[in-house]
Amino acid sequence: MAPTDETDEVPQHASPFGTTPPTRPPADGPTGANSRMPRWIPRAVVLTLALYAAFQLGTWAFHQLTGLLINILIAFFLALAIEPAVSWMASRGVRRGLGAFLVFLAVLIVSAGFVTLLGTMLANQIIKIVEDFPAYIDSVINWINTHFHTDLKRVDVQEGLLRSDWLRNYVQNSATGVLDVSAQVLGGLFQLLTIALFSFYFAADGPRLRRALCSVLPPAKQAEVLRAWEIAVNKTGGYLYSRGLMALISGVAHYVLLQALAVPNAPVLAVWVGLVSQFIPTIGTYLAGALPMLIAFTVDPWYALWVLIFVVIYQQFENYVLQPKLTSKTVDVHPAVAFGSVIAGTALLGAVGALIAIPAVATLQAFLGAYVKRYDVTDDPRVHGHRLSDSNLFTRARALWTRRPGERDSTDDSS
Repeated sequence: MAPTDETDEVPQHASPFGTTPPTRPPADGPTGANSRMPRWIPRAVVLTLALYAAFQLGTWAFHQLTGLLINILIAFFLALAIEPAVSWMASRGVRRGLGAFLVFLAVLIVSAGFVTLLGTMLANQIIKIVEDFPAYIDSVINWINTHFHTDLKRVDVQEGLLRSDWLRNYVQNSATGVLDVSAQVLGGLFQLLTIALFSFYFAADGPRLRRALCSVLPPAKQAEVLRAWEIAVNKTGGYLYSRGLMALISGVAHYVLLQALAVPNAPVLAVWVGLVSQFIPTIGTYLAGALPMLIAFTVDPWYALWVLIFVVIYQQFENYVLQPKLTSKTVDVHPAVAFGSVIAGTALLGAVGALIAIPAVATLQAFLGAYVKRYDVTDDPRVHGHRLSDSNLFTRARALWTRRPGERDSTDDSS
């Protein structure tokens, strides 16, 4: 009987060939540590997700702050526009804060007076239309009865209007529209307050703001920033002051015409034409001339035609005579470039972009002009629009016509 141990374990037999048996492979496979994920992959995934989250957060924040950024941009250009006046008062001993406050107070008084006069004029016109409305209805009814042989009465027309569903729906929509208009007015007032505060701080603390910007730049870049700032102040202020002067001239010219035609509220209409035609690009002229034409039409239809003719003639005089002389030293921008910049500004920022497009382009043009090297133009007829090829063709054709038979062309000999 073969001996066994107490645990009944089977003894291990040696290899028949006298060698040790092979060891088992490790549990993680034949490749071992080489099969594990590289350490940079989790870090790259986390970094990619973090960058994507930051981009989404930045996009969301930008869309939420778009209104505030536009208000700050408007305030910055407004501060640039009043910078010359504030600096002039500061050079005569007036504190910059007080100077900026005086400028804003003058602008506020002028704006409030204009809005008050325009509102009074519109209110008077509305009251006049309401008072004369029964007479207008009677004249229309008489014309209809005369030409169509009907028997309409004003009482029947009024009762039909009062009982109509159209009037009921109009009143309901008007009530809802009043709430919307009130909310828009409050939002506009808050926006104006925001722009005024930012522009006041920009104008009052202009030197401190420039010092803060230059403190993070090397000396060479500081000079460029200050130069760009000075150009922006000159161009924006020049644009505003030249437009103000043209608005004054336009207002005086239209006031003389409206007063001669005995159009009511001639001073208010003249101020309206001057401001709207100069500070609303592209369509300002048409908006400015529409209101005086409408008021003149209520006096006499022929007066509206005279106003239209005068507006067209004055616009040509302003475009070709007055504007080039006033803006040649302040905002020297080609009309095509100005028109294109207004369209681009409108596409980007709406009405705000249309207002600041021209001074922004003038600033950029003046700043880049210092770094573009210019050369003297050669005295070539083609510079003035003449073509050398036409004269050469004419000369060659004449030579061929007058050449004798059998005679060769000099150009052929030279070739």
